[in-house]
Amino acid sequence: MIFAEGLGVPEGPVALSDGSWLVVEMRPDRGCVSRISPDGSERTQLAVTGRPNGLAFDHLSRIWVCESNPPSLLRMTLDGEYESILDHSDDGPFLFPNDLCFGPDGLLYFTDSGIRFTDFVVNGQVRDDHDSLDYQGRVYRVHPETLRLEVLAEGIRFTNGLAFGPGDTHLYVAETIGGDIIRYPWSPKGLGAAEVFGNTIDPDAPPGLKGPDGMAFGRNGALYVTVFGQGDVTVLGPDGGVRERIRTNGMAPTNVAFGRDGEHRIYVTEDELGTIEVFDVDTAGLPLHVRSAAR
Repeated sequence: MIFAEGLGVPEGPVALSDGSWLVVEMRPDRGCVSRISPDGSERTQLAVTGRPNGLAFDHLSRIWVCESNPPSLLRMTLDGEYESILDHSDDGPFLFPNDLCFGPDGLLYFTDSGIRFTDFVVNGQVRDDHDSLDYQGRVYRVHPETLRLEVLAEGIRFTNGLAFGPGDTHLYVAETIGGDIIRYPWSPKGLGAAEVFGNTIDPDAPPGLKGPDGMAFGRNGALYVTVFGQGDVTVLGPDGGVRERIRTNGMAPTNVAFGRDGEHRIYVTEDELGTIEVFDVDTAGLPLHVRSAAR
């Protein structure tokens, strides 16, 4: 089912309490954060920021935005007012802030894909040599109030979506180039050693760039991963094995979110057709962390 259409390269779906949705629209002529009405029929542009990517909502109703052009972390309100909060770490500027989520410690976790968007996409096309580029992908953690920033992981080949798993024992991170989902043991002190949890690439998928993008956990422990360039949501079981591939209408799904209030549906943003697609599934979503904390 198509929930919304006419969007300009959408990503970052976030469900609001009134049934409406927030998304980013990354197409160059829009470059904005938009709000979609509860029935999917109306789109309201909140703010033009450049090329926003991921979104997260906190307990103070503030929207946190990974902005890829210019690379920065933004904070905005539902009125559309926004400010740039951070654009660099101690050792240099951000390259490609991509996706973000709050952790069980109340702090904000976000990924940097490790290459500037303008070096990855040239003349509107992903470079043919994308497999061999030098990616310096990272996972950051930032305190939402003090803005204390930490590098938790690095050396990832195009870091993308991320999610905390059941029990908050691990943080799961998408490595787009190669198709792996990487899993890190988590504690308030940081991340443990990386291990490959599973791989999302279908051996029968067409050639070209493809790999995991956004992700969301179900209450049943399954991980739902949009696979850009492959045209599906790959469902990984708790053991990391492929349980199912849910085909999307377009070949470029970018992110996935569960509906609110125990709804057994996933909402999938799709770039190629500019839509949000909806699929019935056999589980509700694992609740997201939204609370900021002082530390």
